[in-house]
Amino acid sequence: MRVLVVDDHALVRGVLARFLSGVGDIQVVGEAGDGNEAIAAVRRLCPDLVLMDVRMPGCDGIEATRRIKLEMPQVKIVALTISEEVSDLVQIIRNGAEGYLLKDATPEELITALRQVAEGEAALSPRVAAKVFHEFAPNPKSRSELPRTNDLSPRETEVLRLVAEGASNREVSARLSLSESTVRNHLHHILGKLHVRNRLQAVLVAESYGLLSSSSQQDRGGAWRWGTARDGLRLK
Repeated sequence: MRVLVVDDHALVRGVLARFLSGVGDIQVVGEAGDGNEAIAAVRRLCPDLVLMDVRMPGCDGIEATRRIKLEMPQVKIVALTISEEVSDLVQIIRNGAEGYLLKDATPEELITALRQVAEGEAALSPRVAAKVFHEFAPNPKSRSELPRTNDLSPRETEVLRLVAEGASNREVSARLSLSESTVRNHLHHILGKLHVRNRLQAVLVAESYGLLSSSSQQDRGGAWRWGTARDGLRLK
């Protein structure tokens, strides 16, 4: 996994880079001190994943994420920040970030979360989960403008429910007796029908609209928790 580390504090950036460089399946290909440097580095280095600070002077992580995703949508982005502000969280997810971690995450949690996102999953610090659901909940006044979740086929609904439980593409494949390529195709169609960019947004929107099981609606904050060291940080 080729990773670019972005943080405006040189000490923090250096510590993160050195730590990640010691992980066998991670290669730190560069560092950047602000959003503009991050955009230039992504163009030059073509990383698989960007570990992105949110609040930085000049071009912040939110704007950098938007621009990177518009130009290079295949690059995964995980926010790593001290900010629990709802506005930061919602904006960077809407701009395409696949993960949002707080800087009090343990080293093990960080590594497993990065691996999970690199494999196409999602990562979200459980302490901010309830805030995300609240912000993505539909406004009854604008109900006519909402994505038509009833356009999902029964099979697509099954796939999305398993993803919301934390299943990887491989696990969805095994449980539904489908090939992984078929699962990926279903996810592609789901994203298009819900008008979202990634599976994290898809689960948030679908749960907010009541598309998923009632049990997942009862305790939204509690339904998001750290996975095991094997599973990584998942939507569970």
